[in-house]
Amino acid sequence: MSDALTLPAETRERAGKGASRALRREGRVPAVIYGGKEAPTTIHLEEKELVKQLGTGHFMNSIVEIKLGSEIIRTLPKDVSLHPVTDRPEHVDFLRMTKGGKIGVSVPVVFINEDASPGLKKGGVLNVVRHELELVCENDKIPGEIEIDVTGKEVGDSIHISELTLPEGSESAITDRDFTIATLVAPSALKKSEDEAAAGDEDAGEAAEAESGDDAADSEEGGDE
Repeated sequence: MSDALTLPAETRERAGKGASRALRREGRVPAVIYGGKEAPTTIHLEEKELVKQLGTGHFMNSIVEIKLGSEIIRTLPKDVSLHPVTDRPEHVDFLRMTKGGKIGVSVPVVFINEDASPGLKKGGVLNVVRHELELVCENDKIPGEIEIDVTGKEVGDSIHISELTLPEGSESAITDRDFTIATLVAPSALKKSEDEAAAGDEDAGEAAEAESGDDAADSEEGGDE
C-alpha cells in the first residue's frame, strides 16, 4: 500500500449541523473515526492540509495516521463528502485499524511483461474489465497494487481472479464466482479488415448468383424463339 499519510487533528467538542457549519467557516473539516471496540472519535481537520492530501491521488488507498495530541491513530479513509457545487470537502469518515484485524479495500491492478505477450505484439488490445480488485486484507499487509503477468497471452485469452496468486494476508472479497479481470481482444483495425473481407465475399456471392440468374433467363428467352 502507499506510504502512510499524516493528518493533524483536534477533538471536536460539539456535534450537529450548526457546529459543523461553524467549523467549515473557520477552514476546518468535521470528521469521525470509528471501528474496533472503541466509541467513535469526533475530530476536525485543517481543510487546506486535507485538500493537499486528497490531491495525491491515492488518499483513499492509503493508511492515514491521525495525530490527535500525543496520540497517533492509524486509520483508513472510507468516505469523503464533497459540496455538490464547490467540491470542497465537508466531512470525512475514517475506519480505525485494529491490531490483527482485517479490512476491505480496493487495490489497483498493474499489468507487467506486456512485451512478452504474443497477442499484444500482434497488435491486440488489453481490455481491462476491473481496474481495481476488492480484497479483504490483514491490517498490516495491505498491498499497494496487484501485479498481473501477461506473459504468453494471446488474442482471445481472458484473465480471471483464479489465475492470480494474491499476496500473503489478502483474499478476494468476491468468492461466489471466478470473475474476469481483463481480456485480450483483436485490434479494431484488424476486426474492420476482417468484416470488410467478409462483406466483400458476401457481395461477390450475391453478384455471382445474380449473373447466374441472368444467364438462365437469357437461355429461356432463346428457347422461346
